[in-house]
Amino acid sequence: MAVSKLNELSLGFALGIACAVYALFIGVAAWLFGWGTSVVEVLSSLYIGYDATFWGAIIGTIWAFVDGFIGGVIIGWVYNRV
Repeated sequence: MAVSKLNELSLGFALGIACAVYALFIGVAAWLFGWGTSVVEVLSSLYIGYDATFWGAIIGTIWAFVDGFIGGVIIGWVYNRV
C-alpha cells in the first residue's frame, strides 16, 4: 500500500496564508465596524502589536502568517514521520 507524504513547506504556506487572511479580516472588521473586537483582544495577547487599527491588522496578519507557517511545517513533519 502506497503512503502519501505531505510537502511540509506547502502545508506551511497554506496554513500561513489561511491564518493571515483570517487575522486581517478580523482586524479590519474590528477597526471599521467594531465586529470581533473581543477576538482581536484575545489574539493581541499572542501577537504583539495586533490591534483594531489598520497598522495593527497588518502587524497581526504578519504574525498570523508566521505562526500558521510554523504550525503547518510542524504538522506536516509529524504527519510524515507517523
